Amino acid sequence: MNNLRNEWYTCELTDSESDAYHRPMEEENSFYAAVRGGDMDFVRKNLTQGDFTNPDGMGILSKNPLTNLKYHFVVTVAMITRHCVGGGLELEQAYRLSDFYILKMDSCPTVQSIADLHKSMVLDFTGKMLLLQKNAIISKPIVQCTDYIYNHINERITINELAACTNLSPSYLSRLFKQNLGVSVSDYIREKKIEKAENLLKYSDISLIEIANYLAFSSQSHFIQTFEKYVGLTPKKYRDKHYRKTW
Repeated sequence: MNNLRNEWYTCELTDSESDAYHRPMEEENSFYAAVRGGDMDFVRKNLTQGDFTNPDGMGILSKNPLTNLKYHFVVTVAMITRHCVGGGLELEQAYRLSDFYILKMDSCPTVQSIADLHKSMVLDFTGKMLLLQKNAIISKPIVQCTDYIYNHINERITINELAACTNLSPSYLSRLFKQNLGVSVSDYIREKKIEKAENLLKYSDISLIEIANYLAFSSQSHFIQTFEKYVGLTPKKYRDKHYRKTW
């Protein structure tokens, strides 16, 4: 402990004589507030300044430039996640998104690839917060429903389950859902399942039957029919057109 304390005092003395300083807290606070508020214009402008890859004012977390940037990426994701949760983003969705980007970053081989992923991550969170702001007029029971659907997308979800979750009658909840979101409960659930299927077709090798089973469609043919109705392509044609092996 004494060795650490002595080492810290030596480091503090050396750093105090240096011209290198961390950026003002106001800059960080403005950035995180913009992400939390869904201020896409501010965030895009901030990203073009290249502050994330500029070592001046960032602080040194590792003497290896690549590792240093990876550490800063994790810090940034953690801060953004907590700000967005505070701004109303669903907790589990926020943490899953955070974990996703940190895992993607962990395999980035270059500073530029981390910088590109950082930009995508920030815009993704900001976009979700912007959508949240636009949907701020949605009533609490409908927010509960959309959260439930998100967390149970791989199950067969019924209006009775949603009604039990919100302590409302199925008939009243159906009317309220349509008033708030402009679509029926069943159509909304199908749309979210198809969105999930699109991601699985683009970013995984899971077969069509596995996707159909995972998303609780009654059969593979039902999944194909529903997918084509919403997307305009069969799942196979969609995968052939959009499949990506890397981020």
